[in-house]
Amino acid sequence: GGEIAARLARRLGWQLINHAVIEQTARELEVYETEVEKYDEEYVESTLSRIQNRIQQFAPKAFITSAGGPSIYTSPPRAAETGAYQDTMRQIITAAANTGHAVIVGRGGQVLLADKRDVLHIRVVAPLELRVAYVARREGPDLDAARRRVQAKDRARTRYMKTQYHCQHEDPHLYDLVIDTAVLDLDSAVDLICLAVERKASRLSVSVEELGPAAGLAPYPGRPADFRAAGQSSG
Repeated sequence: GGEIAARLARRLGWQLINHAVIEQTARELEVYETEVEKYDEEYVESTLSRIQNRIQQFAPKAFITSAGGPSIYTSPPRAAETGAYQDTMRQIITAAANTGHAVIVGRGGQVLLADKRDVLHIRVVAPLELRVAYVARREGPDLDAARRRVQAKDRARTRYMKTQYHCQHEDPHLYDLVIDTAVLDLDSAVDLICLAVERKASRLSVSVEELGPAAGLAPYPGRPADFRAAGQSSG
């Protein structure tokens, strides 16, 4: 989805809001970007970090603190800290949406901005093996490493959405359009999104009551069971 978002932003001449959320949050809170990344939706904890955190959970304080010096391991984030990071990221995403002409990548935008009619929500999907092949080709790891990375990010995204927004990101009702890139190439996906942007924008002046699949439709001329192909007899 990130590559499609970048191409879409270039096509429309809009601002791409992806890692910029991390950068701005770090500036707002006066911390390093690596600190903010721990709270991002695709953050995957390294093996070393997991080992250190496990040791810290069970080791006595004297073991994890050097004599007269700083702690060897950093403490797990407190709930208040997590809330501060998430609140700041949400404020930045909301501000970008209010400014307009922005392509916002992930981070719960489909829920956070669900009530904004002038936002188009897109989900891009593809079969696992095709996503693995894409990561292997673009970023260089072998297929096994690429598969582990894709699956780890999937788990991280699922955990993030459950924790922060209490929902499943796979829910199709969170989106205006779901695009499967198993067959479509990336530029074709961008074409579809541009068309959807245009069509949704044209409906913004229509009242909510007049929207939906039934809008402007006349009743069927007969029962659906009575419909027949041309030339088909009733017997």
